[in-house]
Amino acid sequence: MSSPLDVVARFPRVRLGHAPTPLEPARNLGPALGIELWIKRDDCTGLALGGNKVRQLEFHFGEARSRGADTVLVTGAVQSNLVRVAAAAARRLDMTAHIQLEDRVDDTGELYRTSGNLLLDRMLGATLHTFPVGEDEGAADQAMERRAAALAAEGRKPYVVHSAPGPVPLGALGYVLAAEEIKVQAREIGIGFDAAVTASGSALTHAGLLAGWRALGEWMPVLGICVRRDAIRQAARVTEVVCALARALRREGACGEGDVEVSDAVLSPGYGKLNDAVREAMALAAHHEGLLLDPVYTGRAMAGLIHHVRTGRIAAGSRVVFIHTGGLPALFAYGESLGPWLSEAPTR
Repeated sequence: MSSPLDVVARFPRVRLGHAPTPLEPARNLGPALGIELWIKRDDCTGLALGGNKVRQLEFHFGEARSRGADTVLVTGAVQSNLVRVAAAAARRLDMTAHIQLEDRVDDTGELYRTSGNLLLDRMLGATLHTFPVGEDEGAADQAMERRAAALAAEGRKPYVVHSAPGPVPLGALGYVLAAEEIKVQAREIGIGFDAAVTASGSALTHAGLLAGWRALGEWMPVLGICVRRDAIRQAARVTEVVCALARALRREGACGEGDVEVSDAVLSPGYGKLNDAVREAMALAAHHEGLLLDPVYTGRAMAGLIHHVRTGRIAAGSRVVFIHTGGLPALFAYGESLGPWLSEAPTR
């Protein structure tokens, strides 16, 4: 049977991850929050400790291989999950990786700059570069382009994974397909969801799910929790990516006005910085479900979900799917700030 998403097959792709990932009920945490909660376990995508970046990079590396590239360049924060997975994917595909690390988070300790994702980047043998600016995607991409030109002059065949959205947001295609995967799993179980909750940063996961579900005729809200930008700027970012996706999928008009919903209620004090709501969410997930969340993305996304429940945006008794996007190596990079707090973490 044909699918509205069959057009995705025209884009080159390299299979890197384990899919479908599990869709699991949170039988303890859900009742504690007064909802029926399900977890889409994209922390289980496999490659180099998994996460949502595995699905996203399958299309970037597909394009890279179609161009005959032997080197990939990618940029991200010091504790970026994207660059860690890109380095692993490059090794699997017998390519070299150049990683540009942006200084996005201040007041960090020694562990932040030696452990977590950065430790894995080094273990994977990536060539590391630094970029002193943390919130200028255009400048970060230009720096990678200059480095790619230098590599090309040396006889390499570089491919750049840009951080700013392009005409076709390739990474979002992975979550267009994930939307169909979740819909099939829910149908097999015999359930439907009232809402989905996901971290919203680059917007590739958020926009991919939204565009995929709308193309499939699924109209539940996709609640994005801001992890990097305020709600106004993030809504514009998600809308930009959704519109580009709709054109790529030949489904323009699939998302109606006001379909993009984001919340920055738990964003302060900013990207990669802990607050009490994030700590509480991480503790509740661990204590109720044995479910580990990271401090940057999933911990903040769960904090946003809890905020939505407490304020009534998610009604009591709703059936909600939470997208666990991984990022767990960052737990170890935040040990200095998490450690003193854990002994007093709330369990209810």
